Parts: sequence; structure tokens; C-alpha cells
Amino acid sequence: MRPAAILESALYVDDLDAAEAFYGGILGLERIAKDEGRHVFFRCGSGVVLLFDARVTEVPRAPGAGLPVPPHGAHGPGHLCFSASAAEIERWKTHLEAAGVTIEADFEWPQGGRSIYFRDPGGNSLEFAEPRIWGL
Repeated sequence: MRPAAILESALYVDDLDAAEAFYGGILGLERIAKDEGRHVFFRCGSGVVLLFDARVTEVPRAPGAGLPVPPHGAHGPGHLCFSASAAEIERWKTHLEAAGVTIEADFEWPQGGRSIYFRDPGGNSLEFAEPRIWGL
């Protein structure tokens, strides 16, 4: 047996409002769920990006206080890469820079394909890359 795809990816942020404004406003993702002070979730293609406040999700919920999801969290910058064509990457770079987002790296991989790297307001490393960097 082998998993068919990744359904959801999680990042941890300190400021959910800033994260919501960035992912919903600058990246244009559709918000699909929000639990004030705990998390905000966005649809991204056929998957979901989950943004959690780790200080809250690391603490087990009291019995009967919501779904029985085990505690989880991470500290320090995480990483997420969005799939984009070469033309889309160029448009994203222009869009991000116009929004005041610093592009930390922009390069061609030795095996082919381009990536750009930038940060969300929580310090997570984000990337737009051509799928061919992984032979896809």
C-alpha cells in the first residue's frame, strides 16, 4: 500500500490574523474554516493548507471540548512549496514584490526548473516551484 497524495499540509504561526491576511489576501487562497485563536484553513488546488497557533494546538482539549484530535505543534520556520509553471512563477514574483514581500532566492535548479522563495508573516519559508524540479 502507498498513499496516493497529500491531502493537507500544516504550518504553525504566532499571529493567525496576519497569516489569514497573507494567505487569503496576498496568495488569494480560499478560506474554508476558522476557529478564532486556534486555526485558519485554506483550500489550495486539491489540497488544504492548515495554519495553527502551536501554543494552542499543543495543549490537549478537555474531554467533550471539540473533536478528539491529538495535540500537535512545531516551533521555528516550516516550509511549504506551491506548484507553478515558469510563467506563473514570474507573475508570482512580480505580484509578491508589489505587495512588499521580499524574494529571498530565485534560481534554476541544476536538473531544470525554477524556484522562488519568500516568507509568510510568521517566518515560514514558502516556495513557488516548477514540478519538474522533482521530475513531475
